[in-house]
Amino acid sequence: MNYTENGKQGREGERALPSPENAKFKQNQPRQENQENTKFKQKLRQELVISGYSPMTIKMYLGYFSEFAKFAKKPADQAERDDIVAFLAEKKEKGKVSNATLALAHAALHFFYRNILHKKIVEDIKIAKKAKKLPTVLSKDEVRALIKATKPKRDRLIVEFLYSSGCRVSEVVKLQTENLNYKERIGAVKGGKGNKDRTIILSKEWVKRVKKYIDRKKVKTPFVFSKKNGKPLSTDTVQRIVKEAAEKAGIQKRVTPHSLRHSYATHLLEAGENIRNIQVLLGHAGLNTTQIYLKVSVESLKKVKSPLDGL
Repeated sequence: MNYTENGKQGREGERALPSPENAKFKQNQPRQENQENTKFKQKLRQELVISGYSPMTIKMYLGYFSEFAKFAKKPADQAERDDIVAFLAEKKEKGKVSNATLALAHAALHFFYRNILHKKIVEDIKIAKKAKKLPTVLSKDEVRALIKATKPKRDRLIVEFLYSSGCRVSEVVKLQTENLNYKERIGAVKGGKGNKDRTIILSKEWVKRVKKYIDRKKVKTPFVFSKKNGKPLSTDTVQRIVKEAAEKAGIQKRVTPHSLRHSYATHLLEAGENIRNIQVLLGHAGLNTTQIYLKVSVESLKKVKSPLDGL
């Protein structure tokens, strides 16, 4: 077969071999685009870290960015508003995701284009508001059953701490022994949500048990809860501990570590604690967020006297 230097057919009816230059271009084109989005993803991760976003939020934002990059099939800086709309629409229609999930995907892309590429192509994309649902709250009996169903020692101490402190799961895995004041029965959360520090209360009985647990550790570590090698636990591990305990306890509700935070706040409110104190203990920026527990406090509602009984 007779092929010319530029790779065209030498005789009619014979398929030409591509030139080395063209073959190399076709081979490397997708890879170059992929590498470009990989760089954008790294920049996004760094920007989220220095902005104080939690590891869980960073993981979700990066995941949605990767989904979009795969959907758009082009470098992110070449994507347009229509690409984003199409991505979100397909996610809603084919994925049948909730409005809350769609809002997260929207927020991830909004952050990327605003902070990394400095483009305003997501601002005016309107999505449905996420449904306002009341938080899952366990009864005191359910909390007791959950604790009892949890494996003794470390795992049980974690569940007890989640309920007795109202801490977020990300705060639990970062908790260090130096931040616990056994005598005063208070603790310090360092770099919580929004990179804020706050004071938490500690259970008298929990303090006794956690001191023994820490003293008996074979590997010394700054972390209160750790693996056998002294390294901190992952948030996934804590979530699994709670989920397995809830299943073992036969609790029908969907129980997560955050359910214990909700239960903590609700039970404090039902016990007559000042809502302002609960706001500070939870680390809420404003009272509006804390006031949702007024809606789930059944015991408080029971104290309201029906107007019929006053006739």
